[in-house]
Amino acid sequence: MDLEFSGEMWFWRGPAPWHFITVPEAECHELNGASRLVSYGWGMIPVMAQIGETRWETSLFPKDGRYLVPVKARVRKVEGLEVGDVVTVRLVVDV
Repeated sequence: MDLEFSGEMWFWRGPAPWHFITVPEAECHELNGASRLVSYGWGMIPVMAQIGETRWETSLFPKDGRYLVPVKARVRKVEGLEVGDVVTVRLVVDV
């Protein structure tokens, strides 16, 4: 399954601070169907993510009926991303 969407990068200040992009609802419905086949626990979905020219392996976090794409510091630095930037994300889920 290949998905592409745009979303705003935001910062979560929780006990383990991290940057995320929320997957839009339509794509979340597609991911829900695949989650039963690929989730390894807590509803996490392993993916290959890409922003710009940067690709990395990560897992989508389920939250409030949606999924969150964690954006690593290395990706943010290489792609010059800041909180509030709207970016295009490509995800590949191996189903």
